[in-house]
Amino acid sequence: MAKFRVVGISFDHIHMGDLLREVFNHPDAEIAGIYDPDRSRMQGAIDNFGIPEARVFTDLDACMSAAKADLAIICARTGEHATVVEKVARHGVNVLVEKPFAASVADARRMIAAVEKSGKRLAVNWPLAWYPSHNTAKRLVSEGRIGRLIEIHFYDGNRGPLFHLADKVEVSPEEVEKQKPGSWWYKKAFGGGSLLDYLGYGVTLGTWFYDGAEPIEVTAVVDETPGIEVDQHSITICRYAHGLSKFETRWGTLTDPWTEQPQPKCGFVLVGTDGSIASYDYDDHVTLQTRANTDHVKVPVDKLPEGRRAPVEYVLARLADGAPITGPLDPAFCLTGQRIIDSAVLAATEKRTVPLIK
Repeated sequence: MAKFRVVGISFDHIHMGDLLREVFNHPDAEIAGIYDPDRSRMQGAIDNFGIPEARVFTDLDACMSAAKADLAIICARTGEHATVVEKVARHGVNVLVEKPFAASVADARRMIAAVEKSGKRLAVNWPLAWYPSHNTAKRLVSEGRIGRLIEIHFYDGNRGPLFHLADKVEVSPEEVEKQKPGSWWYKKAFGGGSLLDYLGYGVTLGTWFYDGAEPIEVTAVVDETPGIEVDQHSITICRYAHGLSKFETRWGTLTDPWTEQPQPKCGFVLVGTDGSIASYDYDDHVTLQTRANTDHVKVPVDKLPEGRRAPVEYVLARLADGAPITGPLDPAFCLTGQRIIDSAVLAATEKRTVPLIK
């Protein structure tokens, strides 16, 4: 069969290199084009994947017209997600947006509407969705192994968004400090800050763990570091009908979790009426404790099946078999997560508890 044609749109987010590598390695896909207004930002991908000059564009519409793509991967800065998705959707293409979903609920709804109007499908990539530990935790919750889920404790982050490039290539601390003043990650107007970077992971997967349950109200606080206009640390508390859950984000951990877990460890602790599960990023097991057996039992993680191991593989599999986009990539779960995020931003700004934004 003909290969899926995939385009990479915008290199604002360093994950573009990782996602293009997935396309490059996929037996049934090809990189049909890449776009960024700054050609220099594409050079690494051009070199890594041997992308011919005819498939390199600094004009978005020219890229989309020439590529005739089946799927567009979008890695624009968060504040521009809605505008870029609307421009891309006019070309009648399926869309995979790199996290975070959007800068606001209004933007998220614009994105959903634009793709629905085109008759194509939208998916949102949350890298934590592919960790075997969290998928195993979800299975155990769904099997009722800890009774009814009533609490989620989430802590996640890294040293900071400028400490690593595509493929987790490290950047020196000195270079990071030089880049901060000009980086979109540190600009409110472009959707910067640890809350917008990481809270979406926690509340989107949290909504998945909760099978779609929504909180009633949200409280949030953020740090206020002199000279930094965005937060680098946030704590959000959600009150559900069944109890409380906490979601914490952090730029500035001692280590990155993919090299060595910091303390606190990055991941989830899920508490149910009859037990609990500790599920940490990158671990080869989850830890189960139940009322019937209070020992800490290490449960080996599930091996994810082909078609469910990574974002590009997953979305292309769904385009091939026609099955729906599900789990944390489903825009419906992501929209609930975005409503929680917007509520947290409002709560932190006004320093009060707020009802969940509709």
